[in-house]
Amino acid sequence: MEDNMQKQSTTAVGVSRIALCLVIALYALWGMIHNLNDILIAQFKSAFSLSDLQSSWVQSAFYCAYLVMPIPVALFLQRFGYKMGILLGLVIPAIGFLLFVPAAETISYSAFLGALFVVACGMTFLETSGTGVIVTLGDLETADWRINLAQAFNPLGSITGALIGSFLIFSDPASEQAAAAIADSVDGVAATYEKLQAVKGPYVGIAGLFLIVAALVALTRFPPSAAAKDPGKAGLGEFRVLLAKPMMRFAVIAQFFYVGTQIGVWSFLIRYVQHALPQVSLRSAGLFLTTSLVCFLAGRFITLVLIRRYSSAQLALVFSAAAACLTLIAIANPNMVGVVALVMVSLFMSVMYPAIYSIGLAGNEQYSKPASALMIMAIVGGAVLTAMMGFISDRATIALAYTVPLTGFLVVFACCLTAVRNGVMVKGAAAGH
Repeated sequence: MEDNMQKQSTTAVGVSRIALCLVIALYALWGMIHNLNDILIAQFKSAFSLSDLQSSWVQSAFYCAYLVMPIPVALFLQRFGYKMGILLGLVIPAIGFLLFVPAAETISYSAFLGALFVVACGMTFLETSGTGVIVTLGDLETADWRINLAQAFNPLGSITGALIGSFLIFSDPASEQAAAAIADSVDGVAATYEKLQAVKGPYVGIAGLFLIVAALVALTRFPPSAAAKDPGKAGLGEFRVLLAKPMMRFAVIAQFFYVGTQIGVWSFLIRYVQHALPQVSLRSAGLFLTTSLVCFLAGRFITLVLIRRYSSAQLALVFSAAAACLTLIAIANPNMVGVVALVMVSLFMSVMYPAIYSIGLAGNEQYSKPASALMIMAIVGGAVLTAMMGFISDRATIALAYTVPLTGFLVVFACCLTAVRNGVMVKGAAAGH
């Protein structure tokens, strides 16, 4: 009898480890997809001759899904469980990636935006499920360790996405000059078509990758808690309870501003580099984005060390102040000094999303699924704030557009200051972005 129980326990541990590895891979996957959007903005701006506001619609189309999908996703997860949510979160984006093929062939910017919206609808399933399921893959006492481990792989995916875009989508400087010469001498439609073909191939490959991971998830045994269904609790009452709490509301608002700030900083970094350093090619400008993401990754590991002594709210309080100062330097100095400052901002952004997430969930653990959904909904800030940056850039300068992220960092500072004063001293972090 004891031997059977020991075997079952050993099997359960093995199942959890395999499932944990897959979930960690999901963190890397969604990091890759989010940061490929930054590459698309620059490529579509060039291909379709867009203004900064028009190019920001890439993020608007993507992040609008985070406003409309999280509550339906939360209700779905309560009825069908995390594993089914992960599967949908892999299959739906794969369909969206494949829609890039007809969009490229028809040379339609609106078709690309529609495809990105489909991708993002699937990503809401993936992120909400992945964030929630990782807590179930082991003891609650070690949940923070698993969460922080998974977070470390999110920026690795982001770096991979930036490198894929820089080397597979962006042309080398010689090819850029040749393409410009062709565009001057022949119909511009042919040049646009050529640039869009560079987008199509990588995304078809990513669709295949997502489907392979979906097959692996389907074939992997997850612990019963990961597939648990709870149809009796499905409803909107829990959302009303959460939104009645002032600290939860402040956390959602801060997350809205932070995500919009993070997406805005990265989305227009290539544009800022080209403005500050006109001699730099598109591919080289993309490498500044990659360097920024490496700083973000370094910040995550620094946070892993500091989180043992300080709460995530305390760290985010200091980091948001540092990020605001660096952004102010970038606004005032649109040159190499500003570029370096803007790249360094990412080092201090690393703790903010999980810190705000932890602040919102503190004391609301019994409402983890709807609370996660509200935090995911706040990601719509990526749609709103990037559009604001594009609008300001078109009417003033790209440097002045960074007053929007500056405002976002100040909102995060205010939220964390309130949390620290109210004694919200959350150790560890609750999610990754």
